[in-house]
Amino acid sequence: MIESTGYTRLRVKLILTTLAFSFIPLLILGLVISRQYESAHKAKIVQNLSHITENKRRTIDLFLNERLSQLMTIAYTHQMDYFLREGTLERVFTLMQARSKYYIDLGVIDEDGNHVVYTGPYKTIRRANYKGQEWFDQVLAKGVYISDVFLGRRNYPHFIIAVCRREGDKNWILRATIDSDIFDSLVQSDQLGVGGDAFLLNSDDVLQSKPRFGPRLLGKTNIGSYARFPSVRVETINVNGKPYLFGLAWLENKNWLLAIRDDPAEELLPLEHTQFMVWLILAGGMLLIGGGAVLTSNTILSQLVAAEREKASLNLSLAQSNKMATLGKMAAGVAHEINNPLAIIKEQAGWMRDLLSEEDVRSSPNFKEFEDSLGKIEFHVNRARDVTQRMLGFARRVDPVQDDVNVNEVVRQTITFLQNEARHRGIEITTNLQPDLPLIASDAGQLQQVFLNIIDNAIDAIGKDGSIHVATMAVHDPEEVIVTIKDSGPGIPKEKLEKIFDPFFTTKKVGEGTGLGLTISFTIIQKLGGRIKVESEEGHGAAFIISLPMKD
Repeated sequence: MIESTGYTRLRVKLILTTLAFSFIPLLILGLVISRQYESAHKAKIVQNLSHITENKRRTIDLFLNERLSQLMTIAYTHQMDYFLREGTLERVFTLMQARSKYYIDLGVIDEDGNHVVYTGPYKTIRRANYKGQEWFDQVLAKGVYISDVFLGRRNYPHFIIAVCRREGDKNWILRATIDSDIFDSLVQSDQLGVGGDAFLLNSDDVLQSKPRFGPRLLGKTNIGSYARFPSVRVETINVNGKPYLFGLAWLENKNWLLAIRDDPAEELLPLEHTQFMVWLILAGGMLLIGGGAVLTSNTILSQLVAAEREKASLNLSLAQSNKMATLGKMAAGVAHEINNPLAIIKEQAGWMRDLLSEEDVRSSPNFKEFEDSLGKIEFHVNRARDVTQRMLGFARRVDPVQDDVNVNEVVRQTITFLQNEARHRGIEITTNLQPDLPLIASDAGQLQQVFLNIIDNAIDAIGKDGSIHVATMAVHDPEEVIVTIKDSGPGIPKEKLEKIFDPFFTTKKVGEGTGLGLTISFTIIQKLGGRIKVESEEGHGAAFIISLPMKD
């Protein structure tokens, strides 16, 4: 379908406007939802990490408090002499191990730093003296002490918990060693994801528990130094060029910093999947909206084009009717004006013929010329009267007679009238008439006049040596009989096709036609309830297609 530039621009404007008013809110909604969900998800990650860090800090503090309370209970419920008895300390240690496996050994140390009683796997430290060591002085001064992790005489990472009891004027110390491997498992029990980690640092940034990644136990980390702060903090720290979230909290019972690491890329993976699904749904919605916009615009434009064409056809029909009405009035006036002088001429010609019948006039030597002249006058008066009668018939718009008409028979009779002239010019008239063509209710005489006009025009258009083909057929949607008259003439130029049925328009040479034949044929077919159209391409002949309604 060929459309003008105006319709193309209108289609583009409709599509763009529909897409703009659909896509912009959809994109804004998608961005808002994505941003809100991303913000909420990140806040949830930070909150979750903060809660895990706080819970882990409480767990470690509770662990240290329980160990400290256990040692204090044992130390303050028994005097030092009790533990000096053979096998007593070993029985107490066995009872402690039955409740928890965190202890490595247990020992009693006097105020001079001597290891007076020991139970555990390291026999070499049974007679060790700790006087002057930092932890020994700390426990005597404070009463309780939790050390940092160190290697010591065991050459194995561990830390101690010690309590001091005063009996009279003497002090003694109950000291227990904590297994760092079991303690590390406690610290790392709530690790987050594949890249998560958890560890403890002292105030000098030395690792007090074994991390999953990075430096070994008692090594230094690169997360930076932090002064003691009261509550849990969550910060983003770059480790080896990659950003991680860290939950940080200082223990209450020990100057250790708990650090729990979380990989944000891993935590944000569900968010990325959700955002991908959101944008995928938005893209699908946009494609659906785009297709709907194109389909809607095409539908609107098709209806608009159809309405415009119908309007143009109606305007053309109205213009043609106005032309025919004007022509009818003009034809009636011209016919009446011409008929009056024609009647007088014919009357005078008859009177002159009566005079010629007298004997004295017959003897005139010019009688023959007078008689021939009168005959020519009467012939041309009759010819002129026939023309005016046709004009009057056209102007009066006489209703056609409704009879049963065999269209095939009318076509055959019409061809018979023109067969001699066509044969004389070397033009062959062929037919393809449907044998069982149904009858129609029409006016055979007026139909014959239409066929005569069209076939005669075809003979004139061909001139010499050509062909005319006449075909009939019945169709059933709608119920019509179609008559097609096609010639092999030069065809009708495209710019003249729209004017072919206009009054006084002709493609013949000056003096060879009046331009009323097709106009009258068009009017007759309309009166008969049918349609007539022409199809032609210059240089390839012309075809007139007449559609007549079947008999009800």
